[in-house]
This record gives sequence, C-alpha cells and structure tokens, in this order.
Amino acid sequence: MDMGVFIPIGNNGWLISKTSPQYMPSFDLNRTVVQKAEDYGLDFALSMVKLRGFGGETEFWDHNLESFTLMAALAAVTKRIKLFASTAVLTLPPALVARMATTIDNVAPGRFGINIVSGWAPNEYTQMGVWPGDDYFKYRYEYSSEYCQVMKDLWETGQSDFKGKHFQMDDCRMLPKPSGKIELVAAGQSDTGMAFSSQYADYSFVLGTGVNTPTAFAPTAERLAAAAAKTGRDVGAYVLFMVIADETDEKAQAKWHSYREGADMEALAYMGVQGAADSSSGETSTAQAINLPEGAVNFNMGTVVGSYESVAAMLDEAASVPHVKGIMLTFDDFVVGMDQFGQHIQPLMKSRQLKAAAE
Repeated sequence: MDMGVFIPIGNNGWLISKTSPQYMPSFDLNRTVVQKAEDYGLDFALSMVKLRGFGGETEFWDHNLESFTLMAALAAVTKRIKLFASTAVLTLPPALVARMATTIDNVAPGRFGINIVSGWAPNEYTQMGVWPGDDYFKYRYEYSSEYCQVMKDLWETGQSDFKGKHFQMDDCRMLPKPSGKIELVAAGQSDTGMAFSSQYADYSFVLGTGVNTPTAFAPTAERLAAAAAKTGRDVGAYVLFMVIADETDEKAQAKWHSYREGADMEALAYMGVQGAADSSSGETSTAQAINLPEGAVNFNMGTVVGSYESVAAMLDEAASVPHVKGIMLTFDDFVVGMDQFGQHIQPLMKSRQLKAAAE
C-alpha cells in the first residue's frame, strides 16, 4: 500500500476554519514536511495548483505557492520520495509542461510525475483572461486528453506532429527525453473524468467521504476499476483522507469539534458558488463533492479522527478496499501530523508493515 502526503502549498492546508492551525505556505514548511515524509518511508508527495483562494476571515488559499517550481526545489533536497506537481491545463502549453517535467526528472531521475487539473473554479481563470467560457466544462476532458497526448509524444519520441481540435503541433521537438516514464495522476470523479483517467493516468484519486467511515468510498473505487477495465489499463486508485489524531479518541474528537465550530462560513460560501458554476456536473463529479456538508470544513475529502490506534485501524480498513493502491494524507497541523503518523500511526498499520517486509 503506497502512502503519500498532499503537501500544504496553500495557507492553512485543507481546513477552512478559524480555529484550526493557521499558517502560511513556504518552501521551508514544505521542505520540512516532505523530508519528514521521506524519512518515515512515505512513497510520494503531491502539490496542488490553486490560482485564486476563497477569501473569508482566514483568507483561505489566498496565499499559494506555484507547484512546479516548488517541486523542482524539493527534488533537489530529497533522495527517494516521488514528487508530483500539478498543471492547470488552461494556463500552460503541454509542450512547455513536458519540458518542465523533463527538467525536474533530470534533477530527480525517475521520481517526478504530473497531476492533471482540468479546472473546476472559473474565477481562477477569468482573472487572467484564459477562461474559454462555461462551455469548457463540457469538453474539458477532451482538451485534457489532447494535452496529455502531446506530452506523451514528446516524452516517448522527442517529437510531436499531433493534430487535434485544441492542439496542433508542427514538428514540435523536445530533447533530451526524460530518464524514464513520467507518471500521470488525475482526480476526476465523474464518469467522464474516470474515463479520462483510465485512458491517460497511471493513478486516479478517489475522494474519501464522511468522518470515520473509511470504506465509504468503495463504490467510487469500483467505478474507477470498471472504467479502467474498458481500456485494459492498470490504473491505481489513490484515496484521499485527512488525519486528525491525538493520544486518545477524546482529545482528537475535541480538536475536530473545535475546527467545525470555527468554520469560515464566508470562505465556504465562495467555494460553494464556484463549485456550482458547472451546471452540467453530475452527482459523482468533483464540483458536487465539494458542496457536501462533510466535505466543507476539510476541503473535499474524508476524515479519520481518533487515537493513534484508531486512526491506524481506519487507514488499514481503507487500504483493504478492492482496487486501492495507495492513500494520500493531509493533516490539521502538517509538521506535528507527519511526526504523529511516522512515529505512532504507521508502525501500527498492517498494510504498511507488509510493504516494509516486502522491501
């Protein structure tokens, strides 16, 4: 079972609350988190791309670093852990991103991959004049498919003459080629998003749901497996959870209760408006998931709250769900949380002990 960390590239991590730990993103913070993750044997770290925050009293995600440049810096100060940067496909041409990825692969051979972000919040793009209009919601995965094909052509052959609806290459060249495969991840939850992941991604994120319901996402993992079966490709499901832990269940629950009591309602309202912009989204889409009550204070993911023993047991339950190949974690306090996980939780996880024995 792979284990990774969704690093705090935006302020306050993933808790939209006035009473949760308040912190700004920085290279020093993310270096500390990723080096701790590497020291504790985690397999990967991923940074999101976020171009406009939600505001509110906490200025949630108004402060964000840039994903590729951050991961390039982290590549230079790590030795083993795999690093994923995120590209917002509307903002950077695929040929340029392919070259950026190849450059970071040169810093950390075999340790770099890309998270493909098709875009769900229009204001991130309208502010820069690159939003093609709301019709984009209907063809964003077609656009992303062409985007990935251009990158794959360049990585595999150093040349692309791809001619599509959205991208046309004219003897586009890129050398040197990367040292090996640049893996792709995606996170679309709709049927169309999963069809895209099944065709182009190596891993696809599945959103955990609810609080202390570690297997509730199983139907979504099954949908991903069914989509992958149609393409004949092996696409691993990575499930996303926030960990809020303490020495006892009572202490952990007290923290979680405090965070929810302090919810930044202004920031949550902005998130809801942006999530509702895609009028064509179905019940399983990311846009719909972010508006669920349990997915609000801890942005768009399931939550496990409890003692170290309770959290370890729940993560093992999540790992036992069919088709799951990994878990990506966030924490209320990332530095403290990484130490809690590495020192107290991971040693109790049967799914991680088996991996360690295999290595």
